Amino acid sequence: MFTDQVAVVTGASRGIGRSIALALAGQGAKLVVSARNLEALNELVAQIKNDGGEAVAVAADVSVSADADKLIDTAVESFGRVDILVNNAGITRDGLLVRMKDEDWDAVLATNLKGAFACTRAAAKVMNKQRYGRIINISSVVGEMGNPGQANYCASKAGLIGLTKSNALELARRNVTVNAITPGFISTDMTDELSDKVRTELTAKIPLGRLGESEDVTEAVLFLASGKSGYITGQALGVNGGMYM
Repeated sequence: MFTDQVAVVTGASRGIGRSIALALAGQGAKLVVSARNLEALNELVAQIKNDGGEAVAVAADVSVSADADKLIDTAVESFGRVDILVNNAGITRDGLLVRMKDEDWDAVLATNLKGAFACTRAAAKVMNKQRYGRIINISSVVGEMGNPGQANYCASKAGLIGLTKSNALELARRNVTVNAITPGFISTDMTDELSDKVRTELTAKIPLGRLGESEDVTEAVLFLASGKSGYITGQALGVNGGMYM
């Protein structure tokens, strides 16, 4: 599906980002994967290469504009173009509003929102010249509905939806689409640490009666990254089992 296309995936060292990177590579894309953990990235690149794909690892903090620029520059230098950008990098620093520290607010907004902005700005320059591109922002259901104890995270993910719509309007004339995915509760390393009681309470809020899997999000990414979604832009696609409609 993505033969001869080049995809950049941030936050690719684990969880949803890793699943997305492997799926894109499995469909023929050449990958540039980014995270702060270079060791985990190198393991991912080795797996992609063992499966017959091509990949390059770039250790980067996407909240630093120079790192975001370096990431896109590496993709162009390595493979000549950038067709797909998946802004998946994200962190949490949870806490009640009245106790939340400035540094915890700033860190989450910097990585989750500024990071997507910086990577998109760099990639858009390449995609505009190509007159083609697919940008996919991994937001969250809590960016739409809120969640106690996550004022910073919810604000960053809601901001990502606004960024998606604004960028979609700006880039459409160059045949670059920009969409967001808003996952619900997805089984990852983080949710594996939850108690059985908490998992049961979470599941009770989901009409489909289960937590999502990384593959559920990945399939949505594959669709939005493909030619099949060419007339879709500026949208936030919920992958949440029906917990928010």
